Amino acid sequence: MVTSPVPVILQVSKCFVKPSSCSNPAVNLCHLTPWDVAMLSTHYIQKGLLFPNRPSTLSIESIIDRLKSSLSVALCYFYPLAGRLKTERVLDDNNKVRSLRVLIDCKSQGAEFIHAVARDVTVVDVLAPLEDVPSFVRSLFPFNGAISHDGHSLPLLAIQLTELSDGLFVACCFNHVVGDGISYWHFLNAWAEIARAKECGFTISRPPVHDRWFVEGESPPINLPYSDPEEYIERHSPPPLREKFFHFPSLSIAQLKAKANMECDTDTISSFQALCSLVWRSITRARGLLANQKTSCRLAIQGRARLRPPLSPNYFGNSIYAVAATTTAGELMAHGLGWAALLVHQSVKSHTDNTIRELVKKYHEEPFVYPLSGFDKYSVMMGSSPRFDMYECDFGWGRAAAVRSGTSNKFDGKVSSYPGWEGGGSVDLEICLLPEHMALLEADEEFMAAVSP
Repeated sequence: MVTSPVPVILQVSKCFVKPSSCSNPAVNLCHLTPWDVAMLSTHYIQKGLLFPNRPSTLSIESIIDRLKSSLSVALCYFYPLAGRLKTERVLDDNNKVRSLRVLIDCKSQGAEFIHAVARDVTVVDVLAPLEDVPSFVRSLFPFNGAISHDGHSLPLLAIQLTELSDGLFVACCFNHVVGDGISYWHFLNAWAEIARAKECGFTISRPPVHDRWFVEGESPPINLPYSDPEEYIERHSPPPLREKFFHFPSLSIAQLKAKANMECDTDTISSFQALCSLVWRSITRARGLLANQKTSCRLAIQGRARLRPPLSPNYFGNSIYAVAATTTAGELMAHGLGWAALLVHQSVKSHTDNTIRELVKKYHEEPFVYPLSGFDKYSVMMGSSPRFDMYECDFGWGRAAAVRSGTSNKFDGKVSSYPGWEGGGSVDLEICLLPEHMALLEADEEFMAAVSP
């Protein structure tokens, strides 16, 4: 087999963008919640948008100037992204380090903006229809391999604009301590809204809410039970994986939902829960697990609307947990789609206000940092969400053609979900698996019957 040469992606320039002179809250330090602190060893969030419709009337210089100026305004609203992490050491009576406190220093050091060029890369090269995600896509993103703790020295936000031969790719690298996927897309859409606005003094339609939420009776900051950051820092590198996108049209999703509810004689199973069930069963089958092997389908779900009273949908920070439906591989294979979907549904339904408050209370008693290496290799992790507003993120050049991700937070069994480009309830799944298991998934009849050709 002839291997195509890896395209060259050259960095042209790099600079820092600071908040503009617009007024913002006089906040010096931002305290963190358990949801934030627990993310210190996870990678930065890396997502990017592929634009095939670069206006011929605009020079690259004018595009870059507009992106930088609008980013400067956006950072006034989302001011933690212009800061850096800061660790304070708490001493005991013997002047020894007893614990560590991590905060965001909001002194507006700035976000990084990179301009790169990939003259030999086309939009179709990035899309790679019916193929694995090309390895060069990772070079379209900054900070590959960086974990959130690196935000002590690295910017908490980095943007890379890459010129392709026939389009543009805008990549955003966003520290996970600062926020989750909802916060990520909230920021990106607000920045795009500012970029395409024509009048000065523009006010965004959804200003972020920065008031951090804490469990009743507890006060920030959180004391991590370590004397040195090296005790919790982990730089996880997964084995070689295949990464591939699968498209599920709205008709397939509707059929999965109908089948799952019919098999369980209910109408409570959602479209996404039915899709998760299909993925869980299919990957478990591809892995050929022993019948008594425990396996879980984990879903990263947000808590904003589940709390009572609910958090604002514009809450800027983290508010996620991974809930799990668990059984044995034998039981999962012996039952149908609906049985598995009902397990997933029950795990989501049980994540109530009381559950969240108990988890937060327990965290204050025993703080920890999530290790990426701790993920169960027999399970599936569903991340991101088809509900995120990705394709309305318009910088003034029209709609994106695709969403792609970098190397961050990927491991065997990680599945990231995105809205399908055509909308209507369609879903794209980016699946990461060991090569031998991906080959079997591609041959799985039940799974591929739901995938659009």
